[in-house]
Amino acid sequence: MKKQLFATLLVTSLFSIVATAETDEEKGLRIAQEADAFDAGFVDFTADMVMTLKNRKGQESIRQIKSKTLEVEGDGDKSLSLFLEPADVKGTASLTYSHGLEPDDQWLYLPALKRVKRISSKNKSGPFMGSEFAFEDLGSQEVEKYTYKFLRDEACGEYECYVIERFPAYEYSGYTRQIGWIDKEAYRVVKVEYYDRKNTLLKTLTSSGYNQYAGKHWRPESMEMINHQTGKSTTLSWENYAFKTGLTENDFDKNGLKRLR
Repeated sequence: MKKQLFATLLVTSLFSIVATAETDEEKGLRIAQEADAFDAGFVDFTADMVMTLKNRKGQESIRQIKSKTLEVEGDGDKSLSLFLEPADVKGTASLTYSHGLEPDDQWLYLPALKRVKRISSKNKSGPFMGSEFAFEDLGSQEVEKYTYKFLRDEACGEYECYVIERFPAYEYSGYTRQIGWIDKEAYRVVKVEYYDRKNTLLKTLTSSGYNQYAGKHWRPESMEMINHQTGKSTTLSWENYAFKTGLTENDFDKNGLKRLR
């Protein structure tokens, strides 16, 4: 009787384990959700950025940018980038309202034309201001924008990382898929590989120099995007992060882009 009872309990336990085991797709989604929740509550932040564009020959072009981001409850973040230098791009401003599966709203103010240009969702795969970052890279990476698959655990530099694959679920993406390395401790994105519409490796983004702000939120000092097909690269160097600065929706009004200084 005891043997029969033990066998029954063993079978029940094994069935329970099998029934509750995650698929790779479920685990990938869970990791993405945990990463999103881990950074929630930053409210807003500002930062100064230096964008360095480098061509195949190693020649550089440097731009100074002021960046602002506002956390939006129940929707994607709002972000604003204002170019301060050099003179040929001074006053140019980019505004993004991120969403989930609904296309992001994006505008670009071009002072030379004195007009605000709306970026069509069909053009989101195009380069942002001549950089190796596409317009679709600029918005907050809302969980529902992608479907996911866990690939493996792997060491990545000083971190132990989850390696997950994600596939754009929105229209007109320039990518078939992305592979991301996310550290297990604080969900810092260490590296992302981007594959083009032919499923060929297009770009790699590497983020480094992470620091913690407001006791919780991790941000990198450097983000380098390398285009393997053109030999070009763009590096974003961040400094002077400030959180909970009191930004409001009014600071992200597309009608105010012309007046930014």
